Amino acid sequence: MKRVLLATILAILMMLPSPAQKAVRVTYKTIVNGREMRGDARTFIESDGVAVKLSATPRDPDRKEMPAPVQSSYIDLAGRRYIRLADMPDGTRISTVTSFTDMPVAEATGEKETIAGYECMKTRLTWFSNTIEIWYTEDAGVAGTPIPAYGVPEGLVLRVVRNGNNVTEAEKVEQFDKGQLDISLPGDLGSSVDIMAFDHYLREAFITTVTVFDNEVINWEGEVTNPPMGDEGVVYRFAGGTVILKKVRLPQVHDRYSLFAEVTQYSAGDAYDRTGTVFVIPQGDPLTFLDGLTKGHTELPLYTDRHGKEYRSVAATEVYQPPVELVRFFTPFGVRNFNDRRTVPGLTWQDSAFYRQDITHYLPLLRGEAWIGAFIGNYDRGGHRLSLRLRYYPETREMEPERSGETWISSLFNTLPIMEMAGQQYGTMFDGDTLTVKVDIPEGVNDMKMVYITTGHGGWGGGDEFNQKLNELFVDGKKVWSYIPWRSDCGTYRLFNPASGNFWNGLSSSDYSRSGWCPGSLSEPLIIPLNGLIPGIHTISVTVPLGKPEGSSFSHWNISGVLVGHLSK
Repeated sequence: MKRVLLATILAILMMLPSPAQKAVRVTYKTIVNGREMRGDARTFIESDGVAVKLSATPRDPDRKEMPAPVQSSYIDLAGRRYIRLADMPDGTRISTVTSFTDMPVAEATGEKETIAGYECMKTRLTWFSNTIEIWYTEDAGVAGTPIPAYGVPEGLVLRVVRNGNNVTEAEKVEQFDKGQLDISLPGDLGSSVDIMAFDHYLREAFITTVTVFDNEVINWEGEVTNPPMGDEGVVYRFAGGTVILKKVRLPQVHDRYSLFAEVTQYSAGDAYDRTGTVFVIPQGDPLTFLDGLTKGHTELPLYTDRHGKEYRSVAATEVYQPPVELVRFFTPFGVRNFNDRRTVPGLTWQDSAFYRQDITHYLPLLRGEAWIGAFIGNYDRGGHRLSLRLRYYPETREMEPERSGETWISSLFNTLPIMEMAGQQYGTMFDGDTLTVKVDIPEGVNDMKMVYITTGHGGWGGGDEFNQKLNELFVDGKKVWSYIPWRSDCGTYRLFNPASGNFWNGLSSSDYSRSGWCPGSLSEPLIIPLNGLIPGIHTISVTVPLGKPEGSSFSHWNISGVLVGHLSK
């Protein structure tokens, strides 16, 4: 009798619809701060109770976009894992698989609400300091979620709220019979990587990276011999080996890119903190800094201060523009080479110094063919090692976005003696004087600003390296800006300075504040607005109260200024 009853119950259950025989497609909308993002792509999930396929609204096929990874995502409910795939622009496929056991688990709150016709339960979790609320239903007969990173509950997620103001919510739930939707899991997962590497490769697919210098030596050798000038990819050396230069072919990207320079440096023998710069040589003038490097700095325009002292290459003329500084940096005291020679209890020295800076305002100079160089002042045979990468980041997926105008750039002055070891003078022209240059601004240029870098030098107690000095900028004789460059955060870089001297009072030489720089730091460019600068010829002057010499010691200032404006259509 019991067997007959059991068989009858089983027969009845087999006649009833099973959740596993159902499938659903859910369309989600996005609401931010109470406003629906109608222009954004819609997110979809399809679930049959065994697997879930995640997708989004296809992009406009008529919209020309850059090559990008084609992503697809699946939830293997039976195998309890989340699968992400990406077909890369180079034809390869990568994937990452996350087990449900490695996902966060939300806690039930006891609250309920009807969403898209289904009674839902509310759960909550904290994810990377964000408060996440997840509403899901068990009445749909299947499970699935549009955001698997927050975990996969035992039901269908119809609303996700992040920090109370970013909402992903179901706007339509469609029911299907199982088999009507193709939700088969992929058979080919390609190369498997962890989730962090997966996201990294996705981002890297959009970035254009150019390695300009790769662990190149910058040292003092005295005489150097170069191959014939002009070939791309050849590293040329000047000023006894303290200047390296390379002609590179850079990507012809459009205006809506961000551009960063990344410099890595370490000591290969030199123990001291040194001035360094990465620069690009402006082209198109009858005379360029390349002439000075190849023929000697005396080929470059002469500038004479009020004392009759002569300087080369420091100021623009009608036929010449000084090199444009991309990054000014300062080497720390002996990082890497001296790590094992100077040990201090409680300190672990860094392996190298790394400098990363946004140089987007110089993007027009860094497209197509360019001459890029680097200088570190030193007289050491081992010297330093330097690497430089340029990283181009798109701000839009469009291949050819509408241009909003062009950037006008004019390099006005640069007193940093890049050819110091070949006889170029230090910037001492501020002794009761100004550095003055004329500039002719063409019609149509507006939104003018100056990119200004300034650091003071003179490495003794009374020198300008250790004393605050006012920089003043004048346009047509009228002061428009003043500033005291000073860095009081030099102690931050202590772990980069193993060869720095340690004093009786517990401080190290690298700890002391300086005029706009620290050993192991870069010097941030100052952006000076000059919106009132109209087209025409103008005189621009800089003055600094230069400290007086003491014995053989003297002060000097490394100052560079570049005008950047917007040239309307």
